[in-house]
Amino acid sequence: MIRSILLLFAALFAFPVLAQPPAAPSASDVQVALDTSAGRIVIAVHTDRAPITAANFLRYVDQKRLDGIAFYRGVGTADYGFVQGGVQNDPKRILPPIAHEATTATGLTHDDGALSMARYAPGSATGDFFIVLGKMPGMDAHPEAAGDNQGFAVFAHVTEGLDVVKAILAAPKSPTAGEGVMKGQMLEQPVKIISARRLP
Repeated sequence: MIRSILLLFAALFAFPVLAQPPAAPSASDVQVALDTSAGRIVIAVHTDRAPITAANFLRYVDQKRLDGIAFYRGVGTADYGFVQGGVQNDPKRILPPIAHEATTATGLTHDDGALSMARYAPGSATGDFFIVLGKMPGMDAHPEAAGDNQGFAVFAHVTEGLDVVKAILAAPKSPTAGEGVMKGQMLEQPVKIISARRLP
């Protein structure tokens, strides 16, 4: 577990930031509203480009498994970093892990506002995800690199409420909560996701 968390943390600065266009909107995108205690975040879920990962996220939405969970972690500054939320292995909420969809297969990338799945080994993602602020190509798949080079699976982008994400990232962190590299990254007051619903 700690090794995988280190991978996510190290990926922030492992590769140079490159100019990359954001994902183009698609007619097949599914709009989802995350109503949080800090405000509303609307996302476009890319069902055509990341079908496995998108379907998994929408199962959590449709079965109301994200209602009442929280964003609990923030890494970086107000404009560059990520916030993480999810079911945190809650046995009443978690669904089976899904196959890994690398960015080399989907063509998606960890650009500003991207949503991606938290994971340990490739193929272990379940119901925890993070939202990127800034461009983090180090989180993309890099097949030429040694070791676990599969990156994280992008499946959606924020279309409204990026200011809410920035506010969550800027929120105070606990100096004592968390283990290993996560110590100092856990929000003092997790931001509750009141509901997650598809939009018409």
